[in-house]
Amino acid sequence: MAKIQPLPAAPSAAAPPSSSSADEPWQVYTVWMKSLVFNGNGCTVYGADGGVAFRVDNYGCRGGREAFLMDRAGRTVVGIQRRSCFGMLRRWEVCRYSDKPESGCGGGGEETGTPWFAVRKARRGGGAAVTVHGGSGRMSSTTTTTAYAIVGGGCSRKPDYRILGGADGAAVAAVARKQTPSGVVLGDDVLTLTVAPGTDHLLMLGLVVVFGLMNRCL
Repeated sequence: MAKIQPLPAAPSAAAPPSSSSADEPWQVYTVWMKSLVFNGNGCTVYGADGGVAFRVDNYGCRGGREAFLMDRAGRTVVGIQRRSCFGMLRRWEVCRYSDKPESGCGGGGEETGTPWFAVRKARRGGGAAVTVHGGSGRMSSTTTTTAYAIVGGGCSRKPDYRILGGADGAAVAAVARKQTPSGVVLGDDVLTLTVAPGTDHLLMLGLVVVFGLMNRCL
């Protein structure tokens, strides 16, 4: 399995000011917008230890209608599908997968049901609007929802963006091109994802994958 050498901490645009306690560090991931599969599309997420934490292997065309986020063991943890009505109102729906060792795409468990969250492109200024539904189960008029927003680019020409959430709209995650400790900026397909303390890491990773699909980056 591929592994990268972790870099010492370096100042990065991907780490916005945090209102969290100073002794609660932001979690850092390295996102390589390439698949480990030859001639495949996708991305590979490396943890702080330099090992593969998650991956997306898309055997179809770039920006396909469906993708699966898998853990390092190859189990599907998140399923992503593009939905549209007569080519209009396009959105991406994301479902979580259970950890049951039963058959499922990618060797994961069973899909938990209705969408965990949905993403639509923002009408103005780029970015995207995110609606997170209250867990699995059928949605109803009383289903609690939580809103997030993706602000910024997302394409190779402008890969930096932030994910805002919570009642105050504070940054809960950020993505930027990876830098070495000496300040050298790596290629536009090597990114740093930083996630705020207390934030669902899988949700943030799912949003990064969806935003990459929306912008045909994987």
